[in-house]
Amino acid sequence: MDTHSKDNDFVKLREEIKHFVDERDWDQFHTPKNLSSALCVEAAELLEHFQWLKTGNKDELNDTKLEQIRHEMADVLVYLIRLADKLDVDLTAAVAEKMVLNRAKYPADKVRGDSRKYSEYE
Repeated sequence: MDTHSKDNDFVKLREEIKHFVDERDWDQFHTPKNLSSALCVEAAELLEHFQWLKTGNKDELNDTKLEQIRHEMADVLVYLIRLADKLDVDLTAAVAEKMVLNRAKYPADKVRGDSRKYSEYE
């Protein structure tokens, strides 16, 4: 899938979410602070499905649990897209920019197979 198609997918999702919000007159509640809070709550609900699992690998999850996880992931994405819309952030461009920074911070030849944070390297 090319970058243009990915951008279109995000635009379509953003418009669908905005339409949903407008139909319910919820924009008044969607401040960046409130959306950030909701995003954290949904991320915690996602994490809750993995709490107490031995590894959290897919083989520990049945179809029902996977569906619940998928829905929580969707909630996280919806709030993230909504927040980006409110702050005029192009998520595709933001990810591309962040990947450049991450590549500089974590050079593959230096960090391959090592999970330490960049600040822990000499």
